[in-house]
Amino acid sequence: MTVVDEIPGEPSDARGRVAELLALREQARRGPSGRATEAQHAKGKLTARERIDLLLDPGSFKEVEQLRRHRATGFGLEAKKPYTDGVITGWGTVEGRTVFVYAHDFRIFGGALGEAHATKIHKIMDMAIAAGAPLVSLNDGAGARIQEGVSALAGYGGIFQRNTRASGVIPQISVMLGPCAGGAAYSPALTDFVFMVRETSQMFITGPDVVRAVTGEEITQNGLGGADVHAETSGVAHFAYDDEETCLAEVRYLLSMLPSNNRENPPSHPSEDPANRRGDVLLDLVPADGNRPYDMHKVIEELVDDGDYLEIHERWARNIICALARLDGQVVGIVANQPQSLAGVLDIEASEKAARFVQMCDAFNIPIVTLLDVPGFLPGVDQEHGGIIRHGAKLLYAYCNATVPRISLILRKAYGGAYIVMDSQSIGADLTYAWPTNEIAVMGAEGAANVIFRKQIAEAEDPEAMRVRMVKEYKAELMHPYYAAERGLVDDVIDPAETREVLIASLAMLRTKHADLPSRKHGNPPQ
Repeated sequence: MTVVDEIPGEPSDARGRVAELLALREQARRGPSGRATEAQHAKGKLTARERIDLLLDPGSFKEVEQLRRHRATGFGLEAKKPYTDGVITGWGTVEGRTVFVYAHDFRIFGGALGEAHATKIHKIMDMAIAAGAPLVSLNDGAGARIQEGVSALAGYGGIFQRNTRASGVIPQISVMLGPCAGGAAYSPALTDFVFMVRETSQMFITGPDVVRAVTGEEITQNGLGGADVHAETSGVAHFAYDDEETCLAEVRYLLSMLPSNNRENPPSHPSEDPANRRGDVLLDLVPADGNRPYDMHKVIEELVDDGDYLEIHERWARNIICALARLDGQVVGIVANQPQSLAGVLDIEASEKAARFVQMCDAFNIPIVTLLDVPGFLPGVDQEHGGIIRHGAKLLYAYCNATVPRISLILRKAYGGAYIVMDSQSIGADLTYAWPTNEIAVMGAEGAANVIFRKQIAEAEDPEAMRVRMVKEYKAELMHPYYAAERGLVDDVIDPAETREVLIASLAMLRTKHADLPSRKHGNPPQ
């Protein structure tokens, strides 16, 4: 029998081995150094583990591949092989439901993605898809790890492929907590929701230095791709917050409104707000005069449970509102024109914003309630040359393709093609209601009268008096509140004060709706 000598420094029994394991785990949890942690905090940023602790329920996080290290050589990498390789992956719970997460650790290689780093992300994404649970990425990385060359780039390809495979299957949320440049920015763009933190997070394909070299334009990182730019101008970010704590709390709130996957319904909660609560304030809130603006947010607050809702893309394309809320404890998606902004018209950005929201709701079994007060599409050379036809068609396609319960409510104006596009009965709305203040027509009475009665007005002794008379006649004949109802294009004209009760009862009836699309590989939506 050969006796193997013990290797100096190695533990000789199970207790020693466990002690060694605990020491390695503690080293991995601590990170590279106290100085690196101080530098992270000095930038106003939390560490990756601090962020995970804020996102997940206390004590619920289970880490995967904590002791993973890269195998790369050259450029000094062989001498620096920290545990985790700069990304923390695992799962935990949010309000008791499983959520998968990966978080870049900027203290290690600046959070840059190498081969081992990417492999860890690929694994956790595969696990999320297989388990049918949401995936949250906490992004704070310097892009591809240059020292590893094309291997790092291939790692991004694997992430993009999985983002696409998971699309419409599990909710994917990207939280931008630091820089995200170059090709790395395409992963957040492929996910369902993007959160950003002001001052500390930026997203761009080419940074300020490249912009300066190519175009001569001088701009800061935040001016080029900061949170406010993407929340207000580009529409890349759905949410922007002042600090990480608020941002991550809102991620938890959003997750509470979403199902775990496309085979489940969103979580419901008992509501203490009575389903039959009257909304008499609505009678005064919305002016009967279609030319007077009002704030659609106040209408939504009056209708939904406890006036509570989460607006998506709040600061981009403000002429349309997209929000998640609850009616009698059940999650609904709300799409509403906003008369306070551009009179609530549909334009390129509003069409894109609403189309993506409708697709998201349909993917995750969230019923859609559409509140109409729309004077039409925004006219103008810029809109036409910018492709308002194909962009508006995106919203039309999204509604026509949606199989979830769909209810539309016409508050006031519903003119022309915009009326059709905003989930009219003719494109598949399950139920269509209207208030007595509704005006459904090809166009406004003034414009219609000018076209139809142009000759009579021109030949009249008093053209202005004739025009006023013809406008009144057109309204009486074709735009009275019951015209559409008489023709079956509106299911009912309702008392505004009873809107909440009507919507809740209708949604309850539609809860078991089942609709199949034609067999096909996939559609070809307008781009």
